[in-house]
Order: sequence, then structure tokens, then C-alpha cells
Amino acid sequence: MNRNILSRKLLTLGVSTILTGIVGFHYLTGVTAATPAAVPPAPSVDVVVMVPQEIRSWASFSGRLAPVESAAIKPLVSGTIQQVLFAEGQQVKKGQPLFVIDPRPHQASVQRAQAQLATAQSRARLAQDELNRAQQLIAAKLVSQSIYDAALSAHQVAQAEVKHAEAALTQAKLDLEYAHISAPISGRVGRAELTVGNVVEAGANAPLLTQIVANDTLYAEFNVDEATYIQFIRNTKNAQAMPVELTLASDSSVTYSGNISAFDNRLDTNSGTIRARAVFDNKDGALTAGMFANVRLGSAEKVQALLVPERAIGTNQSKKFVLVVDEQNTATYREITPGEHYLGQRVILAGVAAGDKVIVNGLSHVRPNTVVNPSLAQAGAVATLASNH
Repeated sequence: MNRNILSRKLLTLGVSTILTGIVGFHYLTGVTAATPAAVPPAPSVDVVVMVPQEIRSWASFSGRLAPVESAAIKPLVSGTIQQVLFAEGQQVKKGQPLFVIDPRPHQASVQRAQAQLATAQSRARLAQDELNRAQQLIAAKLVSQSIYDAALSAHQVAQAEVKHAEAALTQAKLDLEYAHISAPISGRVGRAELTVGNVVEAGANAPLLTQIVANDTLYAEFNVDEATYIQFIRNTKNAQAMPVELTLASDSSVTYSGNISAFDNRLDTNSGTIRARAVFDNKDGALTAGMFANVRLGSAEKVQALLVPERAIGTNQSKKFVLVVDEQNTATYREITPGEHYLGQRVILAGVAAGDKVIVNGLSHVRPNTVVNPSLAQAGAVATLASNH
């Protein structure tokens, strides 16, 4: 009996000691065993609201420069080259002398034609006098009709001979003029393919003497794909209003501005493209026909587009995406179709809509379907982000 009482006292003393320890721990730490772990705060992010902006749409192509004007110089008369009046690579003006073909034979031809014309004119005057006399005699019925008809025919033949002699004189003068070969256009002249002393022949097989290429303005010729052509041409009534920018493939430090000159009149069915030609001023003289060039074709009118900074776009294997904050401040995954680059930003063709809030800063701390603490990014901050990326 005494042992049972002793056991109960010891049990009561042990429970009291345990309770006292728990109360003391709670008093010292202020934590109970049932208190859950603290939840971390939502990460802070910067967002921009998608607002359509007016931009000019651009498409890039590869092209080659071609001369606006060029001329292959060939002789129009036969003879011996007497003078070469230019240096290889020289800038020449329209009308500037280039070659002289020995003019003496052509001068003789002019003098011969002048003499033949004088003879024809003298015969024509005589025939006119004979016709006048025949008219008087036929009126007085002193000669037969046949004599008058013969005088009239002789007069008509003499007039024809005068016209023939005049034409021959004109041709002789042209040949003499052609013996002095001048530049038909302004530009840079090539080398003289034939030099002094060579005999040249006129006609279909006339040799090439030199070439001139105008270099104050040049064409950039490039092929535009069908989809881009349709997109651009439907938004304008004047294709010549489309701006074009050009940089050289070997040096992109200088940008040349021009305009579309023309599109071809048919699509190439093999490549699915249409040839375009833009004209540029050779402002620094560095452009030369035959150079490769990078060409950017702009739409004639500006279009509405949604833009986001490059920093806001993530990559998931081959797909591009952005994180959009919904009404519950939850970051949601949106796959997008990016378009062209524009002033450090990217045109979004599909995946977001006007009014969407896209995260542009703090992406490294955010995962899809997590709650965030969004702050509206200032325009200046977005521009800085865009310019830095």
C-alpha cells in the first residue's frame, strides 16, 4: 500500500516537471510547437502595359548595286584612232571629248557632198527655167504637150537630185562629227580598250572603245518575297513612297537613304520573289556598281504595333515567351511570335494583346503561376532597358 502511494507521487512530480519545462520554453522563446513556418513575400517586378504604337515596318534583304546609267562607247565611223583624250578611271562630263578618229577622209566626204549639192542645185535652176519657158509656150500653143511634159519631168528629177545631195551632205557632216567621239553621259570612264593607231570599223561588229558608268546615283537591286510584297503594297498607293536604307556588306558604318524606284511586273515563280529596284545618291562617292549591300525596305505608311524590350523575352528551347501579370497578380506564361527589331525593342506579332501587363524586370526571381508584386515601369526606365539590350 505504501509502495502504490509512493509511485503515484513520483508520477505526479514527473508530469509537473515536464509541464514546467514546456511553459518555461514557451516563456523564453515565445514559440509554440504548432506554429507554421513564415511565408516569403511575393517578389517585386516591373511591368509595362501593352499599348499599340505607330511604327514603320521594315524588312531586310540582300542586294547588289547597279548603275542608273551606263554607256558602251563604240565607233560609228570607220578610220584610224588619232587621239585618246582621257585617263583611265577619270570622271568625265557629258559631251567631253574622248577619242578622235582621223577626220580627214570625212572632211573630204563633206567637201565632195557640198560640190554635188551645188551641181544639183545648178541643174535644178536650169530645169526650172526650162519649165517656165515651156509653160509660156504651151499657153501660146507654140509647143506640143509632150515638150511641156518633158520639161516638167526634168524639173522634178532635178529637185529630187537636190534633196539627194542635201541628204548626202548631212550624212557626211554626221560622219565628220562622229569622228570626234564624246561622252554621252557623265560618270567614271574605264580604260581605253583600243589606243592610238588602231583601225576601227563601224557597224554591228564595231569594237568596244571604253565604258562609262554614272556614279552620282546608283540602283540597289534585290528580291522581295511574296508575303512581304503583298503586305507592303496593299498599304500604299504609291510604291515610290517606300523608304529604303542601305549599308554595304563589307562596311555597315554608313547608312544611305533612298526610295523604291520600281518593282518588276511579274513574280519569279521559281523563287517566289519579285525584283525591286531602289535608287540612292552616292553622297560620299564610295558606292560602286557591283557591290553587295544590305537593304532595309520600309512601309510607306506607319502601322500599329505592340513593342516590348528584348529583356522581357525569354527562350524555351525554340520558342519565345513573356510573363504576363493577370488580375490576381499571378505571373502567367505566354508563348509569343516576335517580329522585327525596332529601336532596341521587339515587335510582337502574336501572343499578347493591348492592355496586358508584361514583366520587364525581375524575371530571374519569378516562375510561371507564382504571385508577384508588380510595379508599373516608367517610360524612361523602359527606354533605358530597351537601349541597353
